[in-house]
Amino acid sequence: MRFVFFGAYDPAYPRSAVFRRGLGLAGAEVRECRAGARFKAWIRYPLLLLSWMRRGRAARAFRGQPTYIFVPEFCQKDVPLAKFLSWLGSKKVIFDPLASRYETKIVDWKRKPADSPSAWWNLKIDAMAFKLADLVLADTAAHKDYYCRKFGVKPEKIEVVPLGYDDELFRPRDPAQKATGLPARDSRLAPVITPAEFSVVFYGSFLPLHGADVIIEAARSLAGQDPSIQFLMIGSGQTIPKVKAAAAGLLNVRFAGWLSQRDLPQAIGPAQVSLGIFGRTEKTRRVVPHKIFQSLGMGKPVITARTPAVEEFFVHRENIILCDEPLPRALAAAIVELKQDAGLRRRIAANGYELAREKHSPRAVAEKLIQAVRTRFG
Repeated sequence: MRFVFFGAYDPAYPRSAVFRRGLGLAGAEVRECRAGARFKAWIRYPLLLLSWMRRGRAARAFRGQPTYIFVPEFCQKDVPLAKFLSWLGSKKVIFDPLASRYETKIVDWKRKPADSPSAWWNLKIDAMAFKLADLVLADTAAHKDYYCRKFGVKPEKIEVVPLGYDDELFRPRDPAQKATGLPARDSRLAPVITPAEFSVVFYGSFLPLHGADVIIEAARSLAGQDPSIQFLMIGSGQTIPKVKAAAAGLLNVRFAGWLSQRDLPQAIGPAQVSLGIFGRTEKTRRVVPHKIFQSLGMGKPVITARTPAVEEFFVHRENIILCDEPLPRALAAAIVELKQDAGLRRRIAANGYELAREKHSPRAVAEKLIQAVRTRFG
């Protein structure tokens, strides 16, 4: 079985990177036909065509085994070209959107009004990609339901394949490495944690669905209650100016800039607790972000908001801690409880780690994809 990853995708993005590695571990052949995401479609399409002919030599290179064209996350605009190439070689197109362009740009980011031409155009791009793909992947059942309701995709056309994590990169720290401060390799982070602190880490692109403002509210309520609880906020993005303004004057909140996937474990490692998402958008209810699986893979107990998507995979107080409204108060209480109850903290971390290792490693999620392909296409 061969998969050609096709489109203007970011090869370092966790979703497709995990799939590529996992498929290799599961015995599938993986090839790539990629163009830079910075190029507009009128430039990207010729580049992708040239890459397809040069790398694959089209149908001749793939005779003898079934070949699937895999269009990774956020590449809706590349599905039509993938479909055209599939017609030439009797191949199937698998599309893994991860998120709707319309929901992300219009509903979540609010870049344009819902009745604007841009909103209409993004809605049409999503609908076209879903229609042309032979198989659509969803990371949660909640996302599958949204695609069906919003875009009229038939349920049988969508398979739920959850997110995974890089288990070579995000793995438990050496117990002998004490939390006496982060290595000085990255000057933005060293030193930020001392042995006397109980460190809580959040990292991400500060999207509205992340709810970083909720974390700051929780930090403010804990500032006078227990100053040893320290928050490390890693990353940058849309809401970071407002979040930093809200945190002004708080001595228990520190900010670090954007880090690559390779540098993140260095920052997460010394922390006692890792945070998920706490947004109040509709999209928040449909996603389980990479950071949850990555943190669990490092053996960290995770606290996140209770959502239908999260409850598809996790059980409260068994392998994760879930927060209900009012979120800032619930988050602060959960952090205090985990600090005071080391046994609970260890149990949540151990159970979460085992779940992530068993069901969300690269090989595990790739095998789910392979099974879905075999079931649908034979």
